[in-house]
Parts: sequence; C-alpha cells; structure tokens
Amino acid sequence: MTFFTNSEAETSALGEKLAARLAPGAVVAMYGGLGAGKTAFTRGLARGLGLSSRVSSPTFTIVNEYLGRVPLFHFDMYRLGDADELFEIGWEDYLARGGVCVVEWSENVEGAFPPESIVVKIEKTGDSERRIEIEGIEL
Repeated sequence: MTFFTNSEAETSALGEKLAARLAPGAVVAMYGGLGAGKTAFTRGLARGLGLSSRVSSPTFTIVNEYLGRVPLFHFDMYRLGDADELFEIGWEDYLARGGVCVVEWSENVEGAFPPESIVVKIEKTGDSERRIEIEGIEL
C-alpha cells in the first residue's frame, strides 16, 4: 500500500494508524534516507500504542525503550555493519519480550528480520512531502 503525506504531522498520524493494527511481538523494518521521516513515523506508532513518552532517534544509543501496555523498542541501525552485530546486542531477547520492535536503517541488518515483519519505506519527495509504502499488513 502506498500513502502520500504532506507534513510531519500526517506522517506521524500514519504511524499511529499502523500501530492500531500491530500485535505484541511485531517487527517494523523501516527504510529511508536521512531526514525521510522515520522518527516522525515512529512517534505516531508510539502514540498509537498508548505511549506518552517523548520519542527521539536512538542513533547514539542503538535502542530506546518506551515501556507501556505494549512496549516499543526503537532501534537505529545506522552505525551497525550487519545483522550479526544486531544479534550481539541482544536482538533475540528484544523479540522475545513481546513488544513492538521498530528498526530504522533496516537495510544494514536485513538478515535479522522474521519473515512476517512489516516493511515501511519512506521517501522524501519534497520539503514536507513523503511517499510511504507499507508492506506486510493492511491498513
């Protein structure tokens, strides 16, 4: 499914809409360049999961944990070289915790995702316009 958003708020709202369809244990593999809107989309996911925490990019920490009814584990794989490094930091433990795992820069760790993962591709098409493809789930 392809969606077009015209603002950060619309990108976030689409993430919130996706969150309503996610079950505990879901993995969302995100693709998109710098400034594409991956973190804005994740803010919406968090809101949709009922989390009120301030969501920020985990670029330097690798993963941010937001705990609630359904926890959100927000990964940034920008600094990782391959899937092996993700497993070294405890990827399987996060998968087993029953939260939603959202992974930015998924192209760096593609071999780590379960086959039922949801894929979100965000492309910046203008200053605030985005083209967002969501695969693996119907909205």
